[in-house]
Amino acid sequence: MASGTVLITGASSGIGEATAHHLKELGFGPVGAVRRDEDAERLGSAGLRTVKLDVTDAESIAAARAELGDAPLAGLVNNAGIAVAAPIEFMPLDQLRRQLEINLVGQVAVTQQFLPALRAGRGRIVNVSSIGGRVALPLMGAYNMSKFGLEAMSDSLRRELRPHGVDVIVIEPGGVKTPIWKKGNELGEELQAGMPPEAHRLYGPIVDALRAQTVKIQNERGIEAREVAEAIGIALTTERPRARYLVGRDARLRAPLADVLPDRVMDRLIARALGVRQR
Repeated sequence: MASGTVLITGASSGIGEATAHHLKELGFGPVGAVRRDEDAERLGSAGLRTVKLDVTDAESIAAARAELGDAPLAGLVNNAGIAVAAPIEFMPLDQLRRQLEINLVGQVAVTQQFLPALRAGRGRIVNVSSIGGRVALPLMGAYNMSKFGLEAMSDSLRRELRPHGVDVIVIEPGGVKTPIWKKGNELGEELQAGMPPEAHRLYGPIVDALRAQTVKIQNERGIEAREVAEAIGIALTTERPRARYLVGRDARLRAPLADVLPDRVMDRLIARALGVRQR
């Protein structure tokens, strides 16, 4: 039977919320980290313990650590994240920094704060990455940068903490039915509205193609967040966890293709999948 406290960031919806519920079913004492009071109240009414935490705010992270006290942690699930989509040529640098701050730097900040408790409990760190941390798509450059970086950070951290008895596992989902796609499309529309006409002329077709794909993930093709939560549960409970878990048919298909196919072939396959022709 699983036991011990596990902190889950980004628990207000999607994968984070599903993980909190699943870990409770397994026997853990999950603590869902959220930014808004209304999310804390909603999760609390469902029987989940919560803590206020913003991964971009050092004082917020320290306050959450103080609230949880000095008890050992059985696990930390770094799940908080956003998706910023725009052509790199026209990406506002403040949005790029925000993407990296939330999806990468914030994960490091939370991990640093809670490592003593994880070391005391010989706990595990589960970093929720993405197939986008192994295969980069057009317009998703900022998001892919953050996830490629999270993959590298996880490898370094795993090797640093190996002598300490703290393991680091990466979860790499494909398309998941979560609010991140709807929020990403809304932010993308805001960014597009602020771009010059040249951006629309150069990138309009691929923007439309990618947006259509994300809508299909949200409404049709994506797997349920519960499936990712179950993979996280395995990572926290199995005796000898893998370093990485691919979750979802599209992730399990794309990863080996990227490993064996030349980059130029992958370029053509991705362009064909999006229906975009080279001029």
